[in-house]
Amino acid sequence: MTSLLNADCRIKVSSVLNRETTLYGKQFLTDGSDETCWNSEAGTPQFIVVDFGRDVVIESVLLMFQGGFVGKTCQLLAWTAESTFEEIMKFYPEDINPAQTFPVPAAESRTTSRVKIVFESSTDFFGRITVYKLDILGRDA
Repeated sequence: MTSLLNADCRIKVSSVLNRETTLYGKQFLTDGSDETCWNSEAGTPQFIVVDFGRDVVIESVLLMFQGGFVGKTCQLLAWTAESTFEEIMKFYPEDINPAQTFPVPAAESRTTSRVKIVFESSTDFFGRITVYKLDILGRDA
């Protein structure tokens, strides 16, 4: 398994805390620093969309949250040939700081060009999500 994220990938997020993209923007999801993060606004659901620019097979998702601002119920969705997102799996992160890996069951694996991670609920009372690290592992299709 290797990281599927590279310079050609485009990332979109549902919101940024106080619209402060220079402090909390999507670019910090993949910058490799444990000092920077993406912070969402309040409210649920929140999401991250990754467009790979090529067909890939997703094998696992790695997320590192800030404890207290963790997605409780999450979905991984894949872009389909019908131009819609279809659920691959639900996952349930722990309310902890260390990175967590969520493997995609082999039966749910499929080829896609983009994914959407939906944070349906949060451990934060206001629904905010804070992610220090995002990686999507797999292989080119």
